Amino acid sequence: MKMNYRVFVTRKIPKIGLDLITGKYNVDVWSHEHLPTAQEIVERGTGCIGLITLLSDNISNEVLEKLPKLKVIVQYAVGYDNIDITEATRRGIIVTNTPGVLTETTADLTWALLIAASRRIVEADRYIREKKWDVAWGPEMLLGTDIFGTTLGIVGMGRIGQAVARRSSGFNMKILYYSRTRNEGIEEELNAKQVDLHTLLRESDIVTLHIPLNSETHHLISKAELEMMKDDSILVNTSRGKVVDEDALYTALKERHIGSAGLDVFREEPISKDSPMLDLQNVVITPHIGSASKNTRDIMSRMCAENLIAALDGNRPPNIVNPEVL
Repeated sequence: MKMNYRVFVTRKIPKIGLDLITGKYNVDVWSHEHLPTAQEIVERGTGCIGLITLLSDNISNEVLEKLPKLKVIVQYAVGYDNIDITEATRRGIIVTNTPGVLTETTADLTWALLIAASRRIVEADRYIREKKWDVAWGPEMLLGTDIFGTTLGIVGMGRIGQAVARRSSGFNMKILYYSRTRNEGIEEELNAKQVDLHTLLRESDIVTLHIPLNSETHHLISKAELEMMKDDSILVNTSRGKVVDEDALYTALKERHIGSAGLDVFREEPISKDSPMLDLQNVVITPHIGSASKNTRDIMSRMCAENLIAALDGNRPPNIVNPEVL
């Protein structure tokens, strides 16, 4: 009977998860190089009881109304701002995600970007590859900024923010954080201090963002906020691109209102090949690889399969984001 359940997977996920559902359900996996459009998701998802989706998939009200048989949307990510949760819930559609497993891997990348931006690692690599290294050592060659003993400002003290904070202990950093709720545990553990956003921006040498995208956080960091930051400060974003006003950030980097940035996320992904951000030397850019370790992506794939199977078996999925639907 369940072999008749149709499931559309909008991108090939690691084999460990696909193996758990292939043979159990009628599984259709998107195999093209380009991302499926909303119309293509509707076309392939017609008659499906389940979808496995990615952040790049726009699962809007318009999409949902064209998929009346849909019972569960399984998001291969922690965030789910690409899905109309309110409408899904109204239609009785379960939505799940893959929380927790990405925490340490994303925190690792945050620190990689932080170090690369502060010590100009990518720029230095390019300097050698372009055969510009003519003098063995120069007192002012590729000067970066220190990390040890500086102030780290963390916007969002959730799982990833805490993991980033804990990695700072070896660098003897002062920790400031901005969060809706106080985290007394992290304050006691790392002598961190909760402050308002403006204080954090003014006093931090490095600012790193770890917040979800919603109506309150859209362009949380814009022109006014960037102007509050120190002129040699570093901004790192591994959360969501639209948390930052990208145009304002470009201007701040170009005019050196801030020192540098490390970015893993953008307002549009993939970033436009014509984006002026790509011409800046003082920004390190990665293509949304915060969770991109083999182990983490395998675990995410297995979690997706377990969420899907539980929902289609009539059980409560381990990682449901709209429990009110039950």
